[in-house]
Amino acid sequence: MSAALLAKSVFTMRIPDLDTGYRILSRLPLANSEQAEREITQFLDSLLQAPPTAEVYLQLLEQTRISLCFIEDELAKRFADRALPLGDTEEKAFHQVVATWRKVTHAYAHCAQLLTPEDNERYQAKLALILHRCIYYTGMAIIEHHRARRQVAAGLWLDLHGYYASAEEWNVACLPVPDALDPLGRSTHCTAAYVSVLLLDVAHPQVLSFAEVNLIRRWANNWSALAELHSIDSRQPPMHFVVDLMQDASLQVPSEDGRLENERRIDTSRLIVQINELRSQLRKGITPVQLALGDDCTAVECHRLLKRLSRFWLLMQVPRKYRRQKASGATKVCTGFAGIHYCLSGKGFTQPESASVYSRKEFEALFAFRHQLDPGQQFSANHHAQIGFAIDRWDVLDQCASGYRLLRSSAGRRIEAGQLLAVSPSESSMYLLAYVVWVMQEEQGGLTAGIATMPGKPEAIAARLLPQISGQDNAYSRAFVLPSVPTVGVDRTLIIPKGWYSPERLVEVYVNGSWRVKMLRLVGEGSDFDRVTFLIV
Repeated sequence: MSAALLAKSVFTMRIPDLDTGYRILSRLPLANSEQAEREITQFLDSLLQAPPTAEVYLQLLEQTRISLCFIEDELAKRFADRALPLGDTEEKAFHQVVATWRKVTHAYAHCAQLLTPEDNERYQAKLALILHRCIYYTGMAIIEHHRARRQVAAGLWLDLHGYYASAEEWNVACLPVPDALDPLGRSTHCTAAYVSVLLLDVAHPQVLSFAEVNLIRRWANNWSALAELHSIDSRQPPMHFVVDLMQDASLQVPSEDGRLENERRIDTSRLIVQINELRSQLRKGITPVQLALGDDCTAVECHRLLKRLSRFWLLMQVPRKYRRQKASGATKVCTGFAGIHYCLSGKGFTQPESASVYSRKEFEALFAFRHQLDPGQQFSANHHAQIGFAIDRWDVLDQCASGYRLLRSSAGRRIEAGQLLAVSPSESSMYLLAYVVWVMQEEQGGLTAGIATMPGKPEAIAARLLPQISGQDNAYSRAFVLPSVPTVGVDRTLIIPKGWYSPERLVEVYVNGSWRVKMLRLVGEGSDFDRVTFLIV
């Protein structure tokens, strides 16, 4: 039977028993995630349109669990951690995966409606299982928004809160349920599944990579049972963060109108003890694998992420290093080494001609009196556009000493977290170097982004790695140098293309002459650049 005919038959056929359902599921082409996605959604459609008995329905949904999660995780790689706004293919994959998570949630809820109400433990166990799955899959729809750096769709948080509230109402919130997805075969419960989604969200996943989101999601699933969810008593001290079951939002500052019956607080004290113990063990040289943290992260990465989680999962309001202030107006933003180099230099890049290597004293003099050697050229936006380096204009929402929060419509170049930028207030001709801390796509397609600026006036230069084998010559590439800023404790640094950095490696830089420098320390990095301290040799 052809794939098209099989797909049609699955969509239109009735699945009356387990054997029929198992046969269909056993033929899912897991090696072809796109085809497997179509077939498993058609399988779910058949159950929703012509449901079997509640017992068969529930068992078939449970049978899809492992295959479904594998298929959706594979498809999520198409849109996760990509530059924004998403392209058409990425956008389609995102909506398809979210739709499938919501569809399987509706299938479980549909199955619950078919159950015969009984006042016994078996019925309670089925309710706990169904509600856990509804919480889990709704949580996955939210997590896909995190992985796509997307604003969570309206209504998703309310759906999640509603399923948890139902578990509370039926007194099954902490009733153990089996979990085929747990690698150690441990049971779980509705509260643990609910809390794990809240914990991931409060860790600010929009600034994390796809791998980091997956890692923290796994840890949250493993440790969420250590956190406790409680009703709020008016006699208790005020909470920093609560979850309101009647609000379409995650954890938030408590309301002022006293809706205590709808609010819940999370006690993470045992969870923080666990994290601190893990950090201590890592410092003693125990490996992440030995600590059951996973084999897909180094000890340094694990320690860094655990330190981050110990701050966010404490659920305290962390004061900002720099106060944000409301702002208005626009700023010009240019991306890519080529465009940024042109913004800073005001001219196109050409390979420098061979020149003598100058002394350290001459290098220091050049950068001390740079403005005298090469009077500032005025930047022409029209000329910039003519040679192919587009500038996007972003609206400024607020700003602080270290950067901006910006807003842009969907029109413009794609950007991603960690990307190097040149930014300039629209009325100014001077550009600063900056990078994208986080970026999020709104439901209507616009982008919001957090931008951190690098202190000091940048200079556009040419640089090349000196060959490690004599007789080889590398071409010059665009690069940048930032001066030292003693007032904020910042050393002089080079901004070089990603992948260049290696301790002690020699680089030749060219600004009206050639100098050789030795790279010392990596002090910052992004998706397309490394920032290093250096020594003139």
